[in-house]
Amino acid sequence: MARYLAQIIVMGTQVVGRAFARALRQEYAASQAAAEARGRAGQHSAAASSITGMSLQEAQQILNVSTLSPEEIHEKYEHLFKVNDKTVGGSYYLQSKVVRAKERLEEELSILSQDGKPPPEQKQTTGT
Repeated sequence: MARYLAQIIVMGTQVVGRAFARALRQEYAASQAAAEARGRAGQHSAAASSITGMSLQEAQQILNVSTLSPEEIHEKYEHLFKVNDKTVGGSYYLQSKVVRAKERLEEELSILSQDGKPPPEQKQTTGT
C-alpha cells in the first residue's frame, strides 16, 4: 500500500513539474515576442529610463509638458529652474529633479530623431 502511495506522489509531482516547466517556457517565449514587438525605440527608451532613473511619464509630469517639443521643454525648464533656485528660497532637490526631467526628455527626443519618428502626441496625466 505504501509503495503505491509513493508511486502516486512521484507521478503527480512529475506531472506538475512538467506542466510548470511548459508554462515557464511559454511565458518566456511570450515575453521575448513582446520585447521584439516593442522594437528598437522601446529598448532605447527603456535604457534611457534606467540611466536617468526617471521614466518618460515622470519627466513629463515634472516639467508639465504634454508634447515632446523642444521649445515647450526649454520654456518650462527655464521657468521651473529659476523658481526653484536656492538663492530665491527654492529647493535644490526640486531643481535637480527639473534638470533630470529635462535630460530625460532631451534623451527621448534624440532617440526619436535617430529612429526618424515624429514626437508622439501624449495626453498629460494628472495625479492627485
